[in-house]
Amino acid sequence: MTTVYLNGAWTPMAEARISPMDRGFLFGDGIYEVVPSYGGRLVGFGPHMRRMRDGLAALEIDPGLAEDEWRALVEELIERNGAGNLGIYLHVSRGAYEKRNHAFPEETRATIFAHTFEIPPAPGGDPASVKRYRVSTAEDLRWKRCHIKSTALLGNVMHMRQGQAAGNDETILYNEAGELTEAAACNVFLVAGGAVATPPLDHQKLPGITRELVLDILRRHSDIAVEERVVHRDELADADEVWLTSSSKEIAPVTAIDGRPVGSGEVGPVWAAAQALFATHKFDY
Repeated sequence: MTTVYLNGAWTPMAEARISPMDRGFLFGDGIYEVVPSYGGRLVGFGPHMRRMRDGLAALEIDPGLAEDEWRALVEELIERNGAGNLGIYLHVSRGAYEKRNHAFPEETRATIFAHTFEIPPAPGGDPASVKRYRVSTAEDLRWKRCHIKSTALLGNVMHMRQGQAAGNDETILYNEAGELTEAAACNVFLVAGGAVATPPLDHQKLPGITRELVLDILRRHSDIAVEERVVHRDELADADEVWLTSSSKEIAPVTAIDGRPVGSGEVGPVWAAAQALFATHKFDY
């Protein structure tokens, strides 16, 4: 049985309880992170904590935990749940208050919840065995604060459903100008002429930790050209490769977009090189 952490106590998942007046439940008023771990080794823990601190500061929520306390919590959570291949879900809401009001009260105490879930073994660099993703495209209809990893994910959920309803795995989003933003639950990269490009960060995009690690690893440990630039949706049709990145997927190759093949329709060589480098260096952060 999964053991979870809730407000200072360890308890079986089935026995964990929060108030129905919790603002995370009522308003999506909170922040979350998902940190992958393999055999007890965390991927990108420092960058994940930095992003969570930034998000909590933007929402003016104080969880009352320093980074070393978060690390101790996460390490104990992993140990209590078998230390296999685990995703670590961390959730901080503003907490519960006796009245439902859009204006948040000053005197609430943050709700802190953490649990684990099994994740597949880390993907290798073999194009023949890696999961291939088919995606849809759609105009981004979410809000203008996508850089905050908020628990208010209805817009993302609806875009994910849009792709799945078309028989695909994800949906790549673009803004009113036709510029790529991200996907419903991932960042987006494309490869053209051997160069890797991804849209620059702004309020339309979540600063993905895997995105950050991929960029840094490619710049430090390869001769592959890397750009952060505006990417237009029309470029997808001519791309040699398209990737999705996230903590749970690492670097995922896209082989079809809106029913049309990406490049040759096969997993590309730049993906294979990038995934191999990521597997080697992902625990450095």
